Amino acid sequence: MQLPDDFLVKMKDLLNEEFEPFITTYNDKQTNGLRLNTLKIKKEDFLNLTSFALKQIPWVDVGFYYNHEERPGKHPYHEAGLYYIQEPSAMAVVEVMTPQPGEKILDLSAAPGGKTTHIAQYMKQQGLLVANDIHPSRARILSQNVERMGIRNAVVTNETPERLAKRFPSFFDRILVDAPCSGEGMFRKNPLACDEWSLNYVEACARRQKNILDQACQMLKTEGQLVYSTCTFSPEENEQLINQFVKDHPNFEIERIDVYDQFSSGRSHWVDGPVKGIEHTIRLWPHHIKGEGHFIAVLRKNGAREQHKYKQLRPIKNKNRLKDYLTFAKENLRTIPKGTFILFGDDLYIVPSEMILMDHLKVIRPGWHLGTNKKNRFQPSHALALSLKANEVKHHVNFSSDSHDILAYLKGEAFRVQGENGWNLITVDGYSLGWGKLSNQLMKNHFPKGLRWMS
Repeated sequence: MQLPDDFLVKMKDLLNEEFEPFITTYNDKQTNGLRLNTLKIKKEDFLNLTSFALKQIPWVDVGFYYNHEERPGKHPYHEAGLYYIQEPSAMAVVEVMTPQPGEKILDLSAAPGGKTTHIAQYMKQQGLLVANDIHPSRARILSQNVERMGIRNAVVTNETPERLAKRFPSFFDRILVDAPCSGEGMFRKNPLACDEWSLNYVEACARRQKNILDQACQMLKTEGQLVYSTCTFSPEENEQLINQFVKDHPNFEIERIDVYDQFSSGRSHWVDGPVKGIEHTIRLWPHHIKGEGHFIAVLRKNGAREQHKYKQLRPIKNKNRLKDYLTFAKENLRTIPKGTFILFGDDLYIVPSEMILMDHLKVIRPGWHLGTNKKNRFQPSHALALSLKANEVKHHVNFSSDSHDILAYLKGEAFRVQGENGWNLITVDGYSLGWGKLSNQLMKNHFPKGLRWMS
């Protein structure tokens, strides 16, 4: 790999005697990881189910290294949302954050969704998770991953930090800013990042990160937690940025967090006039651990509690508008989902009860998508299928992961099978994969066209 000359000079000056072991890591293969989705499967159940050769990631109880040759991204279990493929060091951020069920949490730069889906596992479908990304195409990918992992309590938005800050003043218990950065820690994983890198790009990233943090802190409750992370080595985007942020916002302090013993402390000698606790920031170095580069800072907001009034959502009051959904649910589900219902066009959602008015926000997914009102009928969504278990539906058809039928289903093909006419949940080794509709032993395929396997 051809690394930028300015990067090499800079890192040699920063690391001194550590430079040689650091730079030799670029001769190694990148590490690959997957994180089990505990919203759907327990760790011991997955380990008994899978044939993958997995090795535990030491800082994540449900995180594992895998061999790239196994291609878990092309396995039916991936489509069922049993795991999320994620770089091992990136998993450390939410492990440090430790979200709790029932909280209100914002993931401000969330796409493609690795940390959002990790947060959701900790929340256990309770509370409100707002996952935002400023780029429309990336926000759609984020929404797809929220759906695949069966998350019910997430709202996905496509907004600027400034517009969100106006809507959510002092609102969230925790905020994650996984900041867009110069990507130095991912050069080995993404060689194209080398082509984009320059010293000027580092400075531009730092300016953008400062603006994002300035907006994020306005949305945090007093005594709330702000977690900042990057996948770069540059002090300008890490220790120096956090140091200046604390100077500019004296009601914030850097928290000390107990972490895996091979993680390193932030480097206070890379900062002019270090604030108290800058050494409590966290560094993940590829020559110390089996993973890429990462930086994490945990900040706590102090001061007097602020009082704000928030405009509440307007749920559906006319129960006739739920008639077709309730008919479907009574015919096909053993337990009928309840909550705050809203219609988004013809699409029916259950919105987390903590969510406030969404008018004039760019919302990609306003909650748990149940399905779509068609003419005199209700069509269940893929999101509903992926959030259900086999024992929650009246009819389901199960296949093993290596069966011809499951491959045919993922390709969008119809197939013949014995069963009950009507909507059936298709499962792989007992875990939901999508809908089919059976008529006279022919299963019509309702796996979404955009997700179907080509080969």
